[in-house]
Amino acid sequence: MPALETIHDARPVLGHVNLMMDSFIANADIDDMRAVVRTFLATSPPSVTAAFHDAARRRLDKMNAKQLSPSTQLFSKSVDGFSHPTPELATVLRRARSLYGAGMGFASLALLTQVVRATLGMRWQEDGDTADILAHIDADITQAIQSSKEESAGGRVTDLSGARATVSELQNALVHTDRDAEMRGCESPFERALVSMQYWKF
Repeated sequence: MPALETIHDARPVLGHVNLMMDSFIANADIDDMRAVVRTFLATSPPSVTAAFHDAARRRLDKMNAKQLSPSTQLFSKSVDGFSHPTPELATVLRRARSLYGAGMGFASLALLTQVVRATLGMRWQEDGDTADILAHIDADITQAIQSSKEESAGGRVTDLSGARATVSELQNALVHTDRDAEMRGCESPFERALVSMQYWKF
């Protein structure tokens, strides 16, 4: 009778979280959890930080975090014709920041492109909440571009043509918003992002 074949699982062996520590993770206040994670990463060897980044990217990729539901409403128009950010926009921006913070810059750019497109034809008050959030989005795009550069330099871009398509789509969206603002005599909402895109050779 032939010997039974031994099957080796190529997946890494995962340890179990201590029951008490799991209880802490499940019940800790979000600010306490942030403080613990920051302290842990700051006092650990670089390999631990790298492993944390890998785990974060796997989680975000599994959650398909770059996809935006077609029903998502990022801005709402008030009776005076001006647009204002919705709570859904805040959720989308948190997701985009999680992506570029974890080193998934191109996925973040894909999400932010949808945000930029949502501003086309929009009117807002120069000293209102919308102007403030647009300035934050402008900064987010530049951060996501830097994250994308690091992602590319680190050899973590598996779909090069897809990444280039993402960059092209964002650049087109930024150019359209710039022209839209110019036609309406307004200041371009994403000026820094557009400059960053124009100087990015990818």
